[in-house]
Amino acid sequence: MIQDIAPKKYDNHYTEQLPEPEDWLLIYQNGDALCRFEEERICFPKVREIDQEKKEMTYLFSISKERFFLLKSGLERTPEGYTWEKPPVFRNAKPQYRGFAGITGQQLDGWYRANRFCGGCGAPMVPDHVERMVRCEKCGNLVYPKICPGVIVAVTDKNRLLLTKYANRPGVVNYALVAGFTEVGETLEETVQREVMEEVGLKVKNIRYYKSQPWSFSSTLLCGFVCEVDGSTEITLDRTELAVAEWFEREDIPLEDDGVSLTREMIDQFRRGKI
Repeated sequence: MIQDIAPKKYDNHYTEQLPEPEDWLLIYQNGDALCRFEEERICFPKVREIDQEKKEMTYLFSISKERFFLLKSGLERTPEGYTWEKPPVFRNAKPQYRGFAGITGQQLDGWYRANRFCGGCGAPMVPDHVERMVRCEKCGNLVYPKICPGVIVAVTDKNRLLLTKYANRPGVVNYALVAGFTEVGETLEETVQREVMEEVGLKVKNIRYYKSQPWSFSSTLLCGFVCEVDGSTEITLDRTELAVAEWFEREDIPLEDDGVSLTREMIDQFRRGKI
């Protein structure tokens, strides 16, 4: 999966640090990321490539000995050789650890942008000097990076797996699994039951945890579950959420693991008889 970058090691421990010329600089604008490609390998600007006068740079994280900083202030011009790319570029970027860095940095950039002012009193927020957090000096409001828990659900019926396709998502053509966000006061297992019932009208049982994945594309912590149909296997489709929901025999499943997403790994594991 996208976060599996071994032997590289991701370290998100926050400490205030000053950038050095060879550190990576992550820059985002209107939802796009600044990068370039060298022999198909994704690269970000180095700190030394950017005019640093009056520029605010914030330490994000390290991957092994490589440090990544966020440029929070504006960029007057695009450096030569670089282009603005949409977030999907990170899904299959090589080397993988830089793709992971790019989308993780974009999640943090979005959080900083969304919390410039206090949601309680409207005063400007200021960064904390000890941990990854912003605070309001007027009312004391503390805000940490947003992480939304959600579930990915492999619904099974003996040798069959339920695959779906999202509705109203142009360009998204591959099959997926039932998925959804956890609501207030709800356990992850209750989310599984509710989402399956809402999206395809099925009751499920024997809910078993598989594994989790940070998914910065939607600021989500995805939690994978496997379960079995309890009773009828007749699908009642919620067409506001899904365009398609179909049962597939194990040997007929049309997808393999893409090495990026928890969804594709779970589908492939079922196809191969591992779950």
